[in-house]
Amino acid sequence: MNLRAMLMGLAFALMWSSAFTSARVIVAYAPPLASLSLRFLLSGLIGVAIAFAMGQRFNLTRSQWRATVIFGICQNALYLGLNFVAMQTIEASLASIIASSMPLMVALAGWVIFRDRLPRMAVIGLIAGVAGVALIMGARLQSGVDSYGLLLCLIAAAALTVATLSVRGAVSGGNVMMIVGLQMLVGSACLAVVSGFTETLEVTWSAPLVIAFIYTTLVPGLLATWVWFTLVGMIGATKAATFHFLNPFFGVAIAAVVINESIGLRDVIGVGIIAAGILAVQLSKQQPPVLQAKA
Repeated sequence: MNLRAMLMGLAFALMWSSAFTSARVIVAYAPPLASLSLRFLLSGLIGVAIAFAMGQRFNLTRSQWRATVIFGICQNALYLGLNFVAMQTIEASLASIIASSMPLMVALAGWVIFRDRLPRMAVIGLIAGVAGVALIMGARLQSGVDSYGLLLCLIAAAALTVATLSVRGAVSGGNVMMIVGLQMLVGSACLAVVSGFTETLEVTWSAPLVIAFIYTTLVPGLLATWVWFTLVGMIGATKAATFHFLNPFFGVAIAAVVINESIGLRDVIGVGIIAAGILAVQLSKQQPPVLQAKA
């Protein structure tokens, strides 16, 4: 992995983790799904305009169109939509910790459902990651965390898992910026429909709302997505996903600094265990296969 890829991975992890804090600010002043739909509409239109300026057009392959739609629905409408709703009642740090466990969910699904063979390091990492999540969940449940919001975050993490698995099919034929813009428009359309049936458009205008909305539209929304697609195209989904081990640290730290969310000792220990587990699982996938000795 070269220096450019490492810097892109670090930048993605920082931007991705910051989205939970900005979302927490937004949902305090505006309906979550309508806000998110507007964010994706603006980000998508900007992305498509940039793509046209780069010479990209709508001539995607069939697999790219399919992956773009799946990614738009699973990541934008389901994953982020559910997280925005959940963060009306739970803290941004907790939502980011649950979301960052996505690599563990991928490994666990492969192990339990598809009977994939996991290296010893992956098994240890998976057990450690689950233990870290359980430690934090136990502490938060004792302090009275909203169980409905917690359930929404868990469902959202499962949707993110499906979205991540669809990325490779989306970037294989180029047109990365066009795909970034289009998948956001897909998410915007889905969320607009749901918002129209479930929400009342009441907005309390304030400087924090405007700043958080502009930030989340341009940085986690547009820039981070472009960086992620580009990174996956450069080094592959498996290596790119290694940077997810930074998300628990960044998510908790940003929420504590920006919006003064409290951090307990069990949170710190749990975040460290989860990060170590994610790193172990991802590194185990990059180990070269053992060559069999010739007879």
